[in-house]
Formats: sequence, structure tokens, C-alpha cells
Amino acid sequence: MSGSVIIALDAMGGDFGPEVIIPGAALALERHPDLRFRLYGDEARVAPLLGAHPKVAAASELVHTDVAVKMDDKPSQALRRGRWRSSMWLTLDAVKNGEADVAVSAGNTGALMAMARFNLRTLADIDRPAIAAIWPTLRGESIVLDVGATIGADSQQLIDFAVMGEAMARALFGIERPSVGLLNIGVEEVKGLDAVREAHQMLLGMKLPMDYKGFVEGTDLGKGTVDVVVTEGFSGNIALKTAEGTARQISEYLKAAMRRTLAARIGYLLARGAFAALKDKMDPRKANGGVFLGLNGIVIKSHGGTDAEGFASAVVLGYEMARNGLLEKIVADLGQYHSERRSSAGSQANSVAS
Repeated sequence: MSGSVIIALDAMGGDFGPEVIIPGAALALERHPDLRFRLYGDEARVAPLLGAHPKVAAASELVHTDVAVKMDDKPSQALRRGRWRSSMWLTLDAVKNGEADVAVSAGNTGALMAMARFNLRTLADIDRPAIAAIWPTLRGESIVLDVGATIGADSQQLIDFAVMGEAMARALFGIERPSVGLLNIGVEEVKGLDAVREAHQMLLGMKLPMDYKGFVEGTDLGKGTVDVVVTEGFSGNIALKTAEGTARQISEYLKAAMRRTLAARIGYLLARGAFAALKDKMDPRKANGGVFLGLNGIVIKSHGGTDAEGFASAVVLGYEMARNGLLEKIVADLGQYHSERRSSAGSQANSVAS
């Protein structure tokens, strides 16, 4: 991709709306001056904030709408009430119509997924989209999917997730052959649900730009044992929320320990640099942004309660996915895999018939 990357922003999404979205866009623009924005939201609220951020104003086109999806709206309600005029719908529509390269919203996750599936549609051969999260690890970062788009998955869907995950890892990390693992309750081949074990056997023979490592366990998530961890949305979402809660728990433990005694406070002063590095590593804002994979377009979901720094991370993630050809990589790898699968199935059918 050459030229600017155009990001469509749902300016009314999230807990705080444009009061976070516009400052977040400003931070992202500082990091990538070739960004351009299409903003969808209430002009009465957005325009004054653009006045306070003239660089964003100069790099943006504002499209007015006074319809916004509420954070507690059910997906079906959001589709009925705001399907054509809401800031969320118009943001996705910009990607569909080629007016933007990426859509970013901090709004209602269920509504965003429902609208994205309805508007952008899924890629050929994809039954269900997935949400991929960036996971901080001891090695750096990994990708985990699905973390909540769908509950349950059969073996074919897990393989699709693996293909989309490795394509995202190549786009984001620049790894030629990302390592991929299936999340399971053990590494032994006899363990796990039937769908997981079936997917494992199928992945062993795949000829794609991935290095399949077999099963991985929950402890491998933080270790960064593989570049891509594949699971279905129920267990993936629980793992994500558990990790976020554990990070907050450890942070509170450390704060309490540092205040407990005079010696502890002195020790904190001596080790401030180390604690600052730890805080930065555990900062959830740095990994904010779930990527909707399996759609005819790039959609990034920011955490609804994030601040400007966190929203900027989601925008930058979208920028990197567009700049590094995420969609093209996914389409190519899925096409190769499903072509080989159909060819293999045809060969087996002919063999049985003869």
C-alpha cells in the first residue's frame, strides 16, 4: 500500500465518545503522520474537539450523524435502530465503499460484530469471524484468537482461525513462518475435545506459511511459547479476562507492598526504574484493540472504557494491519488452504468411487 492510510472512526463509540476518540486520534497522528481520518459523529460534540486538535482537523473529514449505538444495546436492537444512520454503521460503510482502509470503534462489541457481519460480510469459505487480541508475553507479544466473537467452534473453524492468525502474525510481526499452537488442556494427543483433536490432525499436514507446534496449555500464553494461539471464543474470552484481572491484582499487590513499611518505600525509590518498566509492560492500553478477522474489510474494536492512549493504540494497530496487507495475506492463505482441501476431498471421493 502506498500513500496515506485512511481510518474511519466511530467518534461516538465507547464510554466517553469523542472526548477520548479525538485526543486518541491526535496521538496516533503524531506517531504516523500519513494517517487520515473519516470521522462519524455528532458535529456539535466533535467540532469543538477538532478545534482543540488542529492537526487532526486538518487530516480529517467529519460526517455528521446524531444517531449512536448505546453500549447496552442488544445487537439486534442496534441493527434495527441504527443500521443506516448510526456512527458505527457509517464507519463500517466507509470501509465497504472503499472510502477508508480500516474501521475503528470503541462501541458495543456485540453490535459492532453484528453490523460488521451484515455490512461487510464474511470472506469466502469463512463460516464465523474471530476476534484476535495482542497478548503481552515474556518473549514479546503473541496473537490469541478467538477471544469472544463466537461460542464454540468445530475443527474446520479452528483451522480457519489458525490460517487467519498466522496471516495476522506475518502482517504485524513480520515473521515469515509464525509458530501456531492449539489451546488445550494438555499437550498429549489423546486430550481435549473432539473438535480440537481433529483440528490438530488436520493442521499437522497443512502446507502454509506457518510452523504448527501442536497443543499448548494455558501456561504457555504468558510464556509466548508460540506466535499464535488458537481457541474458540468461550475459552478465549475467559482467558483474556483472567489475564486482565490477574494483571490488576498483581498491580494492587505491589502498591500495597510498597506502602507497607518505611524499608519498602525506600526500596521502591531505589527500584523506581524497574517498577516503571514493569508498569509499562503490564499496561493494558499498549495492547488495546481486537482485530475482527474473516470479514471483507479490516475492523478494529477498542476497549470501551479506554483513554486516549489506549484508543491511539487501537488506531495504530489498524494502521499497521492496513499498511502491511493483512486482508490480502488472509485472502491468499485461505484461498490456498481451501483449494487444497477441496482438491484432497475430490481425490478421496474419486478413489472411493473407483
